[in-house]
Amino acid sequence: MKMVIAIVQDHDSQRLTDRLTKANFRNTKLASTGGFLRAGNTTFLCGVDDNRVGDLLNLIDDTCGNREQTVAPVTPMGGNADSYIPYPVEVEVGGATVFVLPIEQFERF
Repeated sequence: MKMVIAIVQDHDSQRLTDRLTKANFRNTKLASTGGFLRAGNTTFLCGVDDNRVGDLLNLIDDTCGNREQTVAPVTPMGGNADSYIPYPVEVEVGGATVFVLPIEQFERF
């Protein structure tokens, strides 16, 4: 058994929830915040049998695609203002950061 931890952008959260439910992957959703853009993320925790890990990773990959987004950088706080870029920039957002961890024991009460 494995624990799959997937951190996805909020934009993809509801669609991923729907697809996980339809594919019978039990999951727990946690609200989280990214450090780089300080944008909302959702962290999914999924306990899954070893033989279904590939299916789950494919589902996450198909659902959470990368895209370009224009963002206004956050002003520097206590840092050097000389390196601050005051205009919006294009960054790649979306996708998913996924961790697959072995589970030593699983219990359901």
